[in-house]
Formats: sequence, structure tokens, C-alpha cells
Amino acid sequence: MDHYHYERLSAQDNDFLDWESPSLTMHGSAVMVFDASPLLTPDDGIDFATIKRGFAAVLHHVPRYRQKLAWMPGDTRAYWVDDAQFNVDYHMRHIALPRPGSDAQLKRMAADIMERPLDRGRPLWETWVVEGIAGNRFALVMKAHHCMVDGSSGMSLMERLYSMTAEYEIAEAPRFVPRPRPSGMELWRDGWRRRLDLPGRAARGVRDFVSETEDLGEELISRLRAVGDLAKMKLVPASDTPINGPVGPHRIFDWVELSLEEFKAIRRARGCSINDVVLTTVTGAVRELMTRRQIRPEGLDFRVSAPVNVRPKRDQEKMGNHVSSWIVRLPLDEKDPLEQLRRVHDLTQDLKDSHQSVGVQMMTALHEWIPFDIQGASSGTQNMLVTNIPGPPFPLYLMGAEMCSLISQAPLIENIGLAVSVVSYNGKLGFGFNADYDRLPDLGQFVRAIERSFEHLAAAAGTNQPGAESRAAIR
Repeated sequence: MDHYHYERLSAQDNDFLDWESPSLTMHGSAVMVFDASPLLTPDDGIDFATIKRGFAAVLHHVPRYRQKLAWMPGDTRAYWVDDAQFNVDYHMRHIALPRPGSDAQLKRMAADIMERPLDRGRPLWETWVVEGIAGNRFALVMKAHHCMVDGSSGMSLMERLYSMTAEYEIAEAPRFVPRPRPSGMELWRDGWRRRLDLPGRAARGVRDFVSETEDLGEELISRLRAVGDLAKMKLVPASDTPINGPVGPHRIFDWVELSLEEFKAIRRARGCSINDVVLTTVTGAVRELMTRRQIRPEGLDFRVSAPVNVRPKRDQEKMGNHVSSWIVRLPLDEKDPLEQLRRVHDLTQDLKDSHQSVGVQMMTALHEWIPFDIQGASSGTQNMLVTNIPGPPFPLYLMGAEMCSLISQAPLIENIGLAVSVVSYNGKLGFGFNADYDRLPDLGQFVRAIERSFEHLAAAAGTNQPGAESRAAIR
């Protein structure tokens, strides 16, 4: 065991700390709804003690959950160190809705939990067990700071915390022995070693790039073109819309679940991707939203940021962020859903061919060497965030209780008042909507617009099944 243990945050992870403000919390969240039967107590409550023991038994598999932040004076980059005072009781919370709690009440409670900042003096996560939900259900509301985890590593983490069968056994948790926190002098020496090694690391990076690239000239031209395309988007900002502007501290949260098989049917029928169908569904809903706000959608240059996973296979189990993004112009000027889908598909194919995500990835890599404000550089280039994360195609269980629904919540960033987070789970696509309370008080209408948009697209594609249940039980 090392005498000291610490790990410096990447520039991308550290950005999520820097972007945080009293109005903009930078943690991601998820709401998971379970069948309560296996964990009911004699008084019809939820066996919170068993859930907490189960979590504590697997935390040694995810060391980041028992680490907290440390800073060296004069250095803007934070470090991860073991938390010698770690106590799972602080991070696991138990609350209840007034019985029988409705889904609308659960959504309001989840929004209230999500908008509260995490304590930076402790490991940056919380899990809330919510009982009292109608239909013999309970929920977990999980929060983890974005500097710890991105969508892809979050899915890997979830599969560690939950089991794939209803049978379970809570193993004896190994004793947590925190490694000593490094001294200020140790961190200072580490900082200077990194600065002195900067030319060497840069040279090694260039050498590796040259040796691993088959056509160096073509690759350099492609990357420069991708950066140039991003610069053009900054010079010509996206249209101003009611979604965009100063973001306050309060959130409104909603969700809907749709049939994954119906999305796959459209994909097969039209020769596109699931992500194309998702973006087209969002296009129709945004058109309806703008029309309802008395704005002509035909005149808008409306762009969404769509994160792209660039995590190497060798790093699948690592925490932290390995994401780039596409900036996609939604065809709001088009009414016909099939033509919307065709144009979205053409756009995403062009983005793949132009390697736009490589341009963002290059900026992120450069950020490791040169400090600059990536959020400021991207301001004005996008109107909304739309994430699409593949989750487990099979049911997961928590202490024998089957997870019925999985809904994700992406944090808002400066000037963007709506984020749509899509996660597939066990045959369903869960659309989670996180919005600024004042910018989208009518978020429920936007959620219904998502449903209508998808129904119109399925009907136009000839894939809708009369009488099929597109929506899951949770409303």
C-alpha cells in the first residue's frame, strides 16, 4: 500500500467543479423505481437497514465513493483523497411520501432532492430511499457529482451495485482502511513534477499519435477541419429561444417511458439509428413548444448538444469523464416527421464523417495542457442538451426487489434551461426532463409533446401497433 494515495482530477472532471454555482449544481441523478414486495417490513415500510447494508458491502468495488476532494494552495486542479471520516449513514437517506404517494409527488420530491448541492467536504454522492409510493413501490433517488462519473461509467457502476437475479447474499464488507492524506508539500511537489514533465508528456503524446495514425496528413486535415467547424458555430450563435438565458436555482423534473421495441421498429424500417429516432422525436416536441410560445420554428437555428462516449475499452471500469459531443441542428423548419428523420439521419452521418466529436475531444485534450474556459468557448453554440445512454437490456434487482423503471437526470449548464436524458432499460426508453423552474413551468406539456411526436413518427413510418402500450405504468 502506498504511504500516500491521491489522484489528480482530469481537466474535464475539474471543469464540472468550476462550472458549479449556487444556481447550477453539477451532479447527475437518477430515479429508480422498484417493486417493494421483497423489502417490505411488517408495518408496510421499506427495510432501509438491509438496503444500506447491501450498499456498504460493495463500496470497496468503487473506491471513489469513499474519497473526497482536496486542493493544493495556488493550484486550480483538485485531487481525490481517501475520506478518513467516511460514514455511509451520511450518504444514505430514508424518507417517505404521504401514503399513497403519487408519481407527481415523487417527481416533485426528486426535483427538490436534485436541486440541492452536494457537500464538497465529503464524498460527492447521496442515495435517498423513498417509500410510500402507490402501487406497492419504492424508489431510489441517487446523486453523484459529474466530476466523479459520466453516463457510461454510471451504467457500469449501476451494474456493480445491483444484481441480475432476485437471489442475493450480502457479503461481509472488508474493513475500510483509509490511506493517509498527502501533505501540502507532497501535493506541491506533485504539481511541480507535472509542470516540469509537461514538454516530455507533450512529446510522448505527439510520438504516440504519429505512430498510431495510418494516414497522418489526412488525419491532421480532418482534425483541423473539425476544430474549424466548431469555431464557425461560435461565430454564428444559435438562435435565442425561451429555453435559453439565465438559469435559476430551482428545478422541475418529469419523465415518460416509451417502448424500445417501437424505436427499433422505426430504425429497421427507415435504415437509421435509435439516436436518430430520439433526436427526431425531440425535434417534433420542440416545434410544438415553440409554436405554443408563439415563435415561428421555421426561423430558428436550434442546436442540441449530444454527448458522445469516447471512453477506451481499457477504461470501461474507470470513474470520471471520457466524453465528447456533437452539435446537431434540429430541422425545426420541417413539419413532416419522416422528412425530419431523413434530415436528422443525414446530419448525424455528416457529423460522423466530419469527425466533429474529434474536434471537441481535441479541445478537451488541449485543456489538459492549457487552462481555458471550455464552457465559455461553447456558450451560444447550443440550445439544449440531449443525452442517449444504453443501459442494461435485462432486469436488475436490489436486495431481491426488481427495478421497474430507470430515469436519468442530466445537470443544466449556463444559459441552457432544459436537458433531456434518455436511458434504455429492460425494453424501455426512459426520457428524463430536467428544467429550470421559471423557464419551463409548462414542462409537463413538453413531455406530452414528446409522446405525440413519437406517435406521429411511428404512424408515418407505419410501425405503430394499435393497442400496444408505448408508455409504462409510471406517469
